[in-house]
Amino acid sequence: QVQLVESGGGSVQAGDSLRLSCAASGKTLSAYAVGWFRQAPGKGREFVARVPWSGGSAIHAAAVRGRFTVSRDKAKKSVYLQMNSLKPEDTAIYYCVADERPTGGNLGRPEIYDYWGQGTQVTVSV
Repeated sequence: QVQLVESGGGSVQAGDSLRLSCAASGKTLSAYAVGWFRQAPGKGREFVARVPWSGGSAIHAAAVRGRFTVSRDKAKKSVYLQMNSLKPEDTAIYYCVADERPTGGNLGRPEIYDYWGQGTQVTVSV
């Protein structure tokens, strides 16, 4: 069992930055992949970023590549999403996620993720 709790969302202007945090508790995350999804108003859940907990290359969705960076602090059991150059289209609820048995496939499918946080709202205005 893994619990995920997001924080750090808020309302900002276009071009601003935010850093989302996700506090993890429960089982060790050493074999997991962790990351972020988002859900904009009227849309389904969209893959944002993912990285193996133990280390390795991160994957970022094309829509955020070069602007967002996923990372993790093993000592704090926390996952982060640094969001720079925010755009109005980034407005969404952002969810921290964990994949217990990462085996590849279509990483953008919400169904492959075993644990989800409650979400934190990010609003970007012009």
